Amino acid sequence: MFKKLVILMILLISLVTACTTEPPVSEEVPEEETLEETDKLVIYSPNSENLLDATIPVFEEMYGVEVEVISAGTGEVFKRLQGEVNNPYADVVYGGAYATYMINEDLFEKYVSPNDSKVMEAYRNTTGFITPYVLDGSIILINKSLIGDMEINGYKDLLNPELSGKIVSANPTASSSAYAHLTNMLAAIGDGDYESEEAWAFVADLFANTVVIDSSSSVWKGVRDGEYTVGLSYEDPSVTLVRDGADVEVIYMEEGVVYLPAGSGIVKGAKNMLNAQRFIDLIISEEIQNVFGTTLTNRPVMADVETPAYMVPFSEINVIQEDMEYVYQNKEAIQDRFKEIWVSNQ
Repeated sequence: MFKKLVILMILLISLVTACTTEPPVSEEVPEEETLEETDKLVIYSPNSENLLDATIPVFEEMYGVEVEVISAGTGEVFKRLQGEVNNPYADVVYGGAYATYMINEDLFEKYVSPNDSKVMEAYRNTTGFITPYVLDGSIILINKSLIGDMEINGYKDLLNPELSGKIVSANPTASSSAYAHLTNMLAAIGDGDYESEEAWAFVADLFANTVVIDSSSSVWKGVRDGEYTVGLSYEDPSVTLVRDGADVEVIYMEEGVVYLPAGSGIVKGAKNMLNAQRFIDLIISEEIQNVFGTTLTNRPVMADVETPAYMVPFSEINVIQEDMEYVYQNKEAIQDRFKEIWVSNQ
C-alpha cells in the first residue's frame, strides 16, 4: 500500500508540472545523449525498506527499468565493490556513511546531478562523486515519565548527578552513531576544536555518568522501555518513536546539533550508466525529497521541502557543521583518546 501511494504521489506531481513523458527530476546533462539506453539498474544498498520503497518503484515506473536491489550492510557493500573493481556488477550504491565513500573514491564515477543546486549548500556534492540525499542528526532521547521535572536542553544538563547511571550510550569505538555523538559533542563544547581540553574534560565527566553498551538500537529501545532515563541516540529511530506515540521526547542539544549526510554514488565502470545518473537525479529531485520529508523519518537535504508535525523544523534547531575531513582523518586518534577516558572511569 505504501509503495502504491508513493508512486501515485510522484506521478500526480509529474502530470501537473509537465506535459511530457519525461519525468521532471533533472535537466539534460551535456554528453548524456551518447550514453546507451538500457532496461536495467543494479543497486547495492544498506538502506531501510522504507527508503527503498520510496524510490525504487517510482524509478521503475518512470523509466520502465527493472531495478535489482542487493541489500547488505555498508561494510559488506564496500567489500563487494572492492572485489568487483575490474568487473562491477552494481551501477549505484544507495546509502552508507559519507566518510566510507570518502576513503573509497577510486570506486566511483564523477557525477554531479543538475538537481544538486537545489540542495542546502552545506550538503551539496562538493566531492564530485558523493551525492547526499538524507540527513541524520545526533539527539538526546528522554523517557518522559522517568525524567520527571528535570529540564534537559542540551549536553551540559546531563552532568546532573541525579542522572548518574541513568544515561545510556553505545560505544563510540564500535558504533557509527555513537562516534557521531562523540564528535558532535567535541564540536559543540569545543566550539569546533576537536582537540579542546575543555571538550575532552566534558566527555570524561559525561561518560563517568553514562552506561556504555554495544548496540545503538538498544539505546533507544532502552529509553523507550524505561530501562534508562536518557539516551544518546540519533534522529531517525527516535522520531519514529515519537510518531508512533511512545512516552519519549527528542531533545536537540542547545549547544549544537551536527547533521551528517547519507551518501550515494555511481560505481566506476557501471554497465547501466544512463540509468545510474537518472537514479541519482531522482533521489535529490523535489518530488522524492518531499516524499522523504512527509512520509519518512529521514530528514531531506533539499531546503524548502515539507516536514511532518512530529519533526522539529530545521529552522528551530541550532545546526552546526562538522569538519568531516578532520573527523575522518583522525578517527583512530579520537577513538583511542575516548578509550583512555573510558578505561580510567572504570
